[in-house]
Amino acid sequence: MTYQVHPVTADRWPDLEALFGPQGAYSGCWCMHWRLMRPQFKELGEEGRKAALRHLTHTDPAPGVLAYQDGAPVGWCSIGPREAFAALEASRTLKRVDDQPVWSIVCYYVAETARRSGVMAALLRGAVEYARQQGAGIVEGYPIDLPTLLSKGKKLTGFLSFVGIASAYREAGFVEVGHASETQLIMRCIIDQLELQRD
Repeated sequence: MTYQVHPVTADRWPDLEALFGPQGAYSGCWCMHWRLMRPQFKELGEEGRKAALRHLTHTDPAPGVLAYQDGAPVGWCSIGPREAFAALEASRTLKRVDDQPVWSIVCYYVAETARRSGVMAALLRGAVEYARQQGAGIVEGYPIDLPTLLSKGKKLTGFLSFVGIASAYREAGFVEVGHASETQLIMRCIIDQLELQRD
């Protein structure tokens, strides 16, 4: 499949809203789980979280990227400077690896009709490219290591898969730099090194 990936600027809000649907992607989250501390997340409610995400589409940098197939939105990836994600910064399990400035990929959402067709991989590549255009040097993600998960007798649920799958990160040139848990990794790519690999 061929996908086009674009930053979610204000003019693309209707596409993001359509992709997320009335449930706001995951249970009314509107992809604000990592951007807000828990009390604020709960206080805003679904409509408040939706409004907050819409507001972010009017800011620079954009809050993420959308993948399109034949002009229709089929996937979303949330990416930005790590400090834009208040709950991530406060996380005990996803602590900073070091003091280097990084951009973080925290969430994916793929339309049910487009799952298992390479959308996440296209979003990952598009997110890294957008970060590069914005001057980022390092991109970090927090994917699930699927073989380890399965070896422990667990299933990959929608709730777990929203952070991505480690194998896709490896294929995109990311390397493991830490563990959040037995099954969740911290992975990074240094953009300049990716450019050298492509050359």
